[in-house]
Amino acid sequence: MTIPAPPPSEPTQQERFYSLIQTIVVATLGILAIWLIGDLLMIVFAATLTAIILKGLATILRKHTGLPYWIALTLIVIIIVAAFIALTITSGPQISEQIVKLKHAITTQVGSLRSQLHTNPIGSMITDYLPNSVGGHSPSSTSLSSRLAGSMTGFITSLFGVLGTIFVVFIAGLYFAASPTLYGNGLLRLFPRQQRPKIRKLLIIGGHTLWSWTAGQSIVMLVVGTCSFIGLSIIGVPLALALGVIAGLANFIPYIGTIIGAAPAILIGLSQGRQEAILVLILYCTIQFLEGNVISPLVQKHAVRMPPGITILSQTVFGTILGMPGLILASPLTAAILAIMDASTPQLKDEEKLPPLD
Repeated sequence: MTIPAPPPSEPTQQERFYSLIQTIVVATLGILAIWLIGDLLMIVFAATLTAIILKGLATILRKHTGLPYWIALTLIVIIIVAAFIALTITSGPQISEQIVKLKHAITTQVGSLRSQLHTNPIGSMITDYLPNSVGGHSPSSTSLSSRLAGSMTGFITSLFGVLGTIFVVFIAGLYFAASPTLYGNGLLRLFPRQQRPKIRKLLIIGGHTLWSWTAGQSIVMLVVGTCSFIGLSIIGVPLALALGVIAGLANFIPYIGTIIGAAPAILIGLSQGRQEAILVLILYCTIQFLEGNVISPLVQKHAVRMPPGITILSQTVFGTILGMPGLILASPLTAAILAIMDASTPQLKDEEKLPPLD
């Protein structure tokens, strides 16, 4: 006859207090780290995301070909580099020329809109509250966190620049992808032995979530960019290729990216006439409707679905603290955090849930 195991004892009040203090200390240190060295943390996270993408692609290739992992990873890197070189040689000059023309056209159109707003009392009031960076009169404020992280930001932008930072992220991600267990086990050693099984599980969940989110969002970006290019070409808007590339890349940022991608196209359409601007607006509204109601639901069956409110709020918070890198990486970071929180906290019972709205 087996004796049933005694039920697990409830934590004492002292244990709960120490657990609360530990949580507060960890959260405080995390906030301070994001506040002071957020730019560096974003580079580390971007390298980790790159490693997860490379590892996911290599795993798919290995599954279908039976090749060793390191050979599959090498082939994936060669394919990516070759595709980038081929795109640069074949379409690079055309895309670069269109982007230069697009920048000039947008600058001209913004100046024209600013002049028109000055002729209207309401328009003048609007420009008084807009920052200088977008053509207004209000001086741009610099937050304390930006000043504290200014040395790190200046180091990154002056020493590497944008292309240099991308190169560093790719190389670091490649090393992470080449030996994921080495770096993962090194991270696990930082935690107490009794917590390592749980941390290991959470790391696997976070990595799987990042891969699923990135794969799904890449499909959405490709569809949105292609549809934008085709639609703008049909309407007759100039620089359709550059505008399509911008629309596709901007969709890496859910919701806000749609506005970012549509704004240049609407400005260029407005320079051609009101009818073209209205057609461009209708085009992007249609694409957004299809993306939100057809494309994303199909993709998200196998990917990650995040509540829109949390997505936009996370973009606002990370964008305010870390600038453009925080805005770009806010959604995948939030997706991983939500997945880890969901796996590390107990599920609600039916009687604990809020009642549904009638």
